[in-house]
Amino acid sequence: MPDLKINPERLHADFVELAHIGATPEGGINRLALSANDIHARAWFADKVESAGLAVRDDDAGNLSGVLYSAEPGAKTLLLGSHLDSVPNGGQYDGSVGILCALECLRTLREADLDLPINVEVIDFTDDEGCWKSLFGCRALTGALAQEDLSAINYGEGSFRAALMQVGIDPRAIWRASRAPQSICGYLEVHIEQGPRLHREGVNIGVVSGIVGRTTHRVTFFGQAGHSGTTDMYKRRDALRGAALFIVRAHDLVRERYGDGIFNCGDVTVEPGMFNVIPSKACLTVEYRHVSEKLMAEMETAITSLAHQCAATYGLAVETEEIAHMPAASLAAGMIQLLEGVCDDLDLSHKRLVSYSGHAPQILADFTDTGMIFIPSVNGISHHPDEYTDWPDVVNGANVLLQAILRLAHRN
Repeated sequence: MPDLKINPERLHADFVELAHIGATPEGGINRLALSANDIHARAWFADKVESAGLAVRDDDAGNLSGVLYSAEPGAKTLLLGSHLDSVPNGGQYDGSVGILCALECLRTLREADLDLPINVEVIDFTDDEGCWKSLFGCRALTGALAQEDLSAINYGEGSFRAALMQVGIDPRAIWRASRAPQSICGYLEVHIEQGPRLHREGVNIGVVSGIVGRTTHRVTFFGQAGHSGTTDMYKRRDALRGAALFIVRAHDLVRERYGDGIFNCGDVTVEPGMFNVIPSKACLTVEYRHVSEKLMAEMETAITSLAHQCAATYGLAVETEEIAHMPAASLAAGMIQLLEGVCDDLDLSHKRLVSYSGHAPQILADFTDTGMIFIPSVNGISHHPDEYTDWPDVVNGANVLLQAILRLAHRN
C-alpha cells in the first residue's frame, strides 16, 4: 500500500471553519437538520468538495456527497459517511469529524494521482441526529423508509414533509435516493466514541464490533384526579405515584438482571398538571438499549410486566405502546479485521468496542460490508459544548481511514 498520510494542518483548518457555522455562546454548535445553519454547513461542504477537484453529488433525500470517481467503467463505490447536523447546542466533533476526515482522505488520494478501481464517496446524511427522523438519510439510501416516516410530527414545530419541501426536497421523490446494494462495495465511518472507554484506557482507536438496538415505548398510567388536600391519602389513585415507582424499579431491574442493558426515562407529562390536584394521568417516554436483540426483547417484556405491577400497586390502569425500534447491528467481520490490521501497521493501539449510541452503520450493516472507527472522547463527554477530542487522535482516525480505503480498493 502507498505510504500516504493526510494533511493534518489542512484538516484542522477545515475543522475551525466548520465550527463557526452555527456556533453557540457556550462553545457548542446548533445545526439542527434542515435549519438555516445546517444548509449553511452543507453549502460550505459543497464548496470544499468543488475546490478539491471532486464531484458534488446530491440525491432526492438531500444527502450531499463529494466523489472521487474511478476511471474504470462500472466501478463500485466505497461510501465514507457521517453528518454535519447536530443536536441543540451540541459539540463540535460529533459527526463533523467523520465528514472532515473522509473529505481529507479524498483530497489526499486525488493529490497522489492514484488509479483506484473503485469510486470513493464522502456523504453527509440528512438528519442523522433525528431532529425530525433519526438516521433519515441513510434509511433513504438503503431503501428502508416507510411512508409514515415522511409525515412525522416532531416537537410541535410543524410537519416533516413541510420542512423537507422548504429546503427543496420533494417527499414524493425520496424513494429515488435508494441505491442498489451491488453498486456499493462497503461503508466506513470515523466517529468520536461519545463514551469514556478509549480515553480512560489510553487506547488510540476503537474498532466497533456492534451497535446496540434501541426501542422506545410510551407508558401511560391512568388514575383519578381529586383535591390534594381533602382526598384521603390512603385511597388515592395517583397516576404520577405509579409512574415514579415504575421509573425507580425499572432502573433497578435493568441493573440487576441485564448488566449490559440500558433503561432511560427523560420525558414525563402529567395531567391535569396542577400542584393542588392529584394526577389523573402520567405519560412517560422510555427507551431500552441492548447489543443483543434476544436480551433486549426479554428486557422489554420484563419492564412491560413491571409497569402493570406498579399500576396494580396503586389501583391504576396502564397502557404501553411501542413507538420506535432500531435493531441491534453487528458490523462486518472482514471490516473489523481490516481495521485492526491497519492499526497494527500504523503502530496504533486498538480494541474492539460495542457502540451504545446509534449511528448510520446500524442501518448500513444489512446493506453492505460496514466498518466503524472510534477515536477517544475526553472524559466521554458528548452532545454538549464541552465535547472534546485531542487533535492527534483525530489525525490518527483520518490516517486509519485512509489506509483502510487503500486496502479495500486493492481488494476490489
